[in-house]
Amino acid sequence: MIVYAESSAVLAWLFGESDGQAIRDYLAAAQRVFASRLTLAECSRALVRAVLSGVVREGTAAELRARVALASRHWVLSEVSESVLERAGRPFPGEPLRTLDAIHIATALAVQEAEPGLALLSLDERVRRAARELGIHMLPEAPRS
Repeated sequence: MIVYAESSAVLAWLFGESDGQAIRDYLAAAQRVFASRLTLAECSRALVRAVLSGVVREGTAAELRARVALASRHWVLSEVSESVLERAGRPFPGEPLRTLDAIHIATALAVQEAEPGLALLSLDERVRRAARELGIHMLPEAPRS
């Protein structure tokens, strides 16, 4: 199984949310994991917000940053390229989409060209709906969240 790890899924794993264990299992079972560098930036921003809002302490955030850094060493990281940004700027099925969601879907479409069996690992229903309509296989099949 080859997966593209979208931020909502990675954050659920990172913060131990209800679907987090399933996401971890998908990531561990994947032959290859693709992610956008945007995913890493979103994880960093989520940790900054979590510390500032008192959800986690700085020490815990540092541990979670290290966990993401370690995991992502084994991922194929995609740049936010000009072609990805161009595709993200055009309409998608299931609009409206947020800009970062459109960038993730555009990145997954670019990866899918080289990896036709790609599955998009996401818990965000807007991302899931648009990607499904574009013919991208979704994981998990039906999220619990």
